[in-house]
Amino acid sequence: MNVVIVEDELPAFKRLRKLILEVVPHAVIVAHLDSIQASKEWFGTNTYPDLVFMDVHLADGSAFDLLKMVHIECPVVFTTAFDQYAMEAFRTSSIDYLLKPVKKQDIENALSKLDRFRDFFSRSETLRTVQIPSQPPVYKTRFMIRFGEHIKTLSVTDIAYFYSENKATFARTFEGRNFPMDQNLDALEHILDPQDFFRINRQYLIALKAIEEMRTYTKARVIIKLNPPVKEQPVVSSERSADFKDWLAGEYR
Repeated sequence: MNVVIVEDELPAFKRLRKLILEVVPHAVIVAHLDSIQASKEWFGTNTYPDLVFMDVHLADGSAFDLLKMVHIECPVVFTTAFDQYAMEAFRTSSIDYLLKPVKKQDIENALSKLDRFRDFFSRSETLRTVQIPSQPPVYKTRFMIRFGEHIKTLSVTDIAYFYSENKATFARTFEGRNFPMDQNLDALEHILDPQDFFRINRQYLIALKAIEEMRTYTKARVIIKLNPPVKEQPVVSSERSADFKDWLAGEYR
């Protein structure tokens, strides 16, 4: 489950993230947005997550102002220290309204409600009789990159690999340029086409066409020479080795 958290107070964000991961260990926090402006830009350029947790009051405005600017096509759980906005919240795509400090039971109840809603609509006679053609997944084709005061777009086809270093994530292009990323490798792995990119270990997410050479490292592991080169050639982790070989053969899904 992919989750976005809109929260301008860092302690509140950390607490909410901790509670979500306790309730749903496989959840991926794909973005932490701390303002209306940042949220507007993110939702305008990224695939919608499965669920959004959104603080009502942000430093540069109200969450309801954001929802007037951007139509968020996924369920929203509002979090706030005030109870007077509940009616306005439920006029939006909100499924719950949690008062701070948010508790683990609150998260469990909200996710349980989300499951009940999904089950209800999946059982709906209308939805059962209407045949909706399945849509292929949509993957990222470009990123908006900020570095200093500059902003640029970076095409996915120009990226050789993504890597993590000192708790930060970077993209390296085939030209050998490095750009900081807002998303971590876990989030990137879910929004990139798995036919083109593969997570070989905890540090590298690589493009197929960035592989220059491969050698057997141990019985199950493979060492990879990348282009552009890196100081220490990465090794496919043992737990990813079988999937990596399937990916090379075009059989990984």
